[in-house]
Parts: sequence; structure tokens; C-alpha cells
Amino acid sequence: MHHEVNRQNFRETRVHDVPAGALESGQIRLAVERFAFTTNNITYAVAGDMLDYWGFFPAEDPWGRLPAIGLGSVAESSHPDIEVGGRYFGFYPMGDELVITPEVRKDGFRDVGEHRANHAVTYTDFRDVEADPSFRPDRADEYLLLWGMFMTSFLVDDQLADTDFSGAAQTLVTSASSKTSISLASCLAPRDGHRAIGLTSERNREFVERLDLYDQVITYDEVDQLDSATPSGLVDMAGSGPVRASVHNHFGDGLKFSVSVGATHWEDQGGGGPLPGPVPEFFFAPGQRAKRVSEWGAAELDQRIDASFARLIAGTHAWLTVEHRTGADGIEATFRDLLEGRADPALGFVCTLADSR
Repeated sequence: MHHEVNRQNFRETRVHDVPAGALESGQIRLAVERFAFTTNNITYAVAGDMLDYWGFFPAEDPWGRLPAIGLGSVAESSHPDIEVGGRYFGFYPMGDELVITPEVRKDGFRDVGEHRANHAVTYTDFRDVEADPSFRPDRADEYLLLWGMFMTSFLVDDQLADTDFSGAAQTLVTSASSKTSISLASCLAPRDGHRAIGLTSERNREFVERLDLYDQVITYDEVDQLDSATPSGLVDMAGSGPVRASVHNHFGDGLKFSVSVGATHWEDQGGGGPLPGPVPEFFFAPGQRAKRVSEWGAAELDQRIDASFARLIAGTHAWLTVEHRTGADGIEATFRDLLEGRADPALGFVCTLADSR
């Protein structure tokens, strides 16, 4: 069974029952244990065609299967080097199983199916949780909810710092209550001399202020209260055309960079046309990761990411409550809450599509 979304109309969904077929030689079958469901998955839908997120787990037209960070175990194997029973962290469909063609690596394996050929290794790797130093079994849900988004945010912060924030003295972060933005704020916080400003709705303002990660928190209609003479940058997690325009128009040439990462405000992307200041650029995490692997080596990069992630996880008890949702109805309810922007930012949803046949 798989939860599927109409790629042309996100509000139309279904649970599609797919009969389990026999494995081909070299394939394995992974039973999906659980997966995190966050606003990041809505971004995957919005950018699904542009970045081929719909191509991760192909479905019959016009349906698509959203990728989600999850845990799974090997339920069946026809691969000589992969045994039944191991648990692996990676991208899974929102379903109950996944069949892949794996290529064994020292810390897990990689999906090398033909349809994954054009996808970055960041999205095709499955990590053995027993061999992963950053994985804590007692914080497995927090790991699922934050690791993928933290990886993106770490690399955003790293890319900006690599260029000394293009001369900006502060970074404005939209959708400041989202877990990707919180992860970015956690990375920005230790950077002396650089301010992080969280932009959020009035509804979520108190929550964002309680995080104590941003130097300043404002609502979207308060952008004009900021000092336009201060060199600034924008990391846009919301994807809202009007919000982006208000920041660009307020700072003008004083805006030193404009990076688009998410689309939490997915229905509000309009309001196009030329903007003053820098041309908004879409951030591609695998590109920055490849740069750092080349410069530092994979082991050094992973060590830095793990240390930074540990700092974030250490404080989640103060602001994150995990809520488990099961079955088709639970997943559908979660999807609706996130799609319509009404989910409580203090909640983190971990889902399981239980087999009810």
C-alpha cells in the first residue's frame, strides 16, 4: 500500500494497494517501519517536477509518491551480501514496503535502480543505523524528523559562511517556525557577529520566540520596521511571492543574497516580476555537499555535521513533541494539516501505514 498524491491537484489523494511481486536477482524488499511527515514533504511536492522528487518512487500517471525520511528493515533479500533483518535509514515512499536494487557500501547500501540514475547520492543512500554514530535509538523519532532537514540547513549555513554571507550582517529566515528553519537557526546561532532574524506568522510568533534561537523575531507584515540600511540576506523557506517581494523591495540593493529553500506557503508563490536586489537562487544541497567532500573529505564533513546535529537534538525536549499517527486515515489527516498550514509547529509527526487488509 502507498499514499499517493495527484501531481496536478495536491488536494486529491488515494491509498493505492500494490500486490507484492517476486524479487529479481540482486533485489531486496524493505518493510517500512515509520517515516517523518513534515512541511518539507510539501516542498517535495511543489518542486516535484523541477527536481524530480516524483521520480524517486514512480507511480502511474497522474499520481505521485512523496519521498519521506524513514526507517525500514530488510524483510526479504535476493542479494548475496545483504541479510534479512537489518534496519536502515533513508528515503522511503509513504507506504508499507519498498523494493530496490542495492549496491553495498561500507555503512549501508545505495539504490542503483535505473530510475535513480539521475538522483544525487544524498537521496539514494540507505544507512545502517547500527553503524551510524549520529543515530540514537532512544531519539529515533527526533532523528527522523530533523536529520534530513538539518542536513539541508547545515549546508545552507555552510555555503553562506563560505562566502562571508556576501557582506550581509544579518540573515532573514522565513517560515521561522518550520523545522528546516529551526535547524538553520541552530547553525547560525554560534556565528559571532552575524544576526538571525526569524519571520513568521502572528499565530506562531510566541512559539518562535520561545525557541531562543533567533536574535529577533518579527511577523511578515513587520519587515518594513527593519533598518533597510543594514546589509542583509534572505533564506526563504516559505516560498511566498509577496513575502519575498516585501523583503527585496524593503532592502533593495542592500539585500546581498536571496536563497530559496522551501515552499511552506505553496499556494502563495505568485507575484512574479523583476525584484530589486539579487536574483533569488534555489539552493541545491547535494551540490554544496559535493564541494565539501572534495575539499574536506567525506569523513571530516560527516564529523562536522554530526557534532552540529547533536547540539540541535540536545535541545529538542524544550520545543518538540512527537505525535505518532498510523494507518491511511492518520497519514491523510497529517497530509491535510501540513498542506493547509494548520499544523502546530511544536508537533512532529511520525507515521506508519499499517497494513489493514
